[in-house]
Amino acid sequence: MKNWIAVAVFVGVPFFASAQGAAKPCEDLKAEIGKKLEAKGVTDYSLNIVDKGKESEGKIVGSCNGGTQSIVYSRTAPASQPKPAHEKKPQ
Repeated sequence: MKNWIAVAVFVGVPFFASAQGAAKPCEDLKAEIGKKLEAKGVTDYSLNIVDKGKESEGKIVGSCNGGTQSIVYSRTAPASQPKPAHEKKPQ
């Protein structure tokens, strides 16, 4: 009987430890996701922290604060780039 209890404890501890790690602060998770996106070369995006169930547009890419909030990814329009000064205007 004691062996079964010991096995249950050893199996259950990692499960509960991983559940504790899921309660991550939103700003920390948002920063991690941003770094991963930039490492993949993604530009022109936004990450917004919203209350759970209030997600409107975009893709949910994370859950934080114990599952009470979500991080939503959405594409943004690329910033317009000014024309080089050496480029001539048509006459």
